[in-house]
Parts: sequence; structure tokens; C-alpha cells
Amino acid sequence: MSQYALRLPNSLYKAATELAKKEDTSLNQLFITAIAEKIASINAEELINARAEQSDEADYKSLLKKIKRLNKGKKPLEGGEL
Repeated sequence: MSQYALRLPNSLYKAATELAKKEDTSLNQLFITAIAEKIASINAEELINARAEQSDEADYKSLLKKIKRLNKGKKPLEGGEL
């Protein structure tokens, strides 16, 4: 495991200390969790953007029309109403 000396503004340190106490965890674990969540968020955003770039609006609209034709006259499942 690696170590990194982290310099924090006093206000941020105080807020992190209070949150760690509230969450009944250590500052170290709080920082590890926060960093992991940020990395996961950025990775998810990049994946979503990459998938969006591969999409085709015309194909999407065509698929919606096909679904409407296949489901014509059928009642939607509860909660699936428009």
C-alpha cells in the first residue's frame, strides 16, 4: 500500500473530521472511500459518453417504432404507463 502526505485547508480538515466521527470511521477510510467514489464516478461518466458516441438516433427511433408495433393493443405492465 502506498502513502501520500495530504495537505488540507483547516476548514476542510474540520469538516472531514466531523464527518468521520458521524460515520464512525477513520479519516483515512473516509478519504479512501471519497477518492474511490470520485474515480468510479469519472469512469462511469467516461463509459456513458463513449457509449453515447456509438449510438445512432435514427436506429433508436426505428427501434421505438418497432416496439410500438409489436405492443400495439397490449396493456403495459403496471408502472410502465406513459
